[in-house]
Amino acid sequence: MMKEKNEILERSLKFAVRIVKMYQYLCHDKKEFILSKQILRSGTAIGAMVREAEHAESKADFIHKMSLALKEAYETDYWLVLLKKTDYLNEKQYSDIDKDMKIMLKMLTAIVKSAKSNR
Repeated sequence: MMKEKNEILERSLKFAVRIVKMYQYLCHDKKEFILSKQILRSGTAIGAMVREAEHAESKADFIHKMSLALKEAYETDYWLVLLKKTDYLNEKQYSDIDKDMKIMLKMLTAIVKSAKSNR
């Protein structure tokens, strides 16, 4: 569990950095300001929730914060799909970040399920 927890901390931070850079690209190059704000908020919230969960006050608090991180990840996944379908992201840009998104969704789902079953 500890290795998995450290990996999700690292991955979610790297993902947040990618999201911030994507936000800058969308605003500067594509002049897109609405969807980019949404993905900036949800995409960076994943790592913030994971970090909060690391310092949870209880098992229930840990589960709650990791569940919120998972919820934000699903929302981010939605915005990524929408950005691709509206041609703000091309196929390569989308598939690169989508791989990371899918890995995080799997990891967060596994962490939440594991924590719930070990309650």
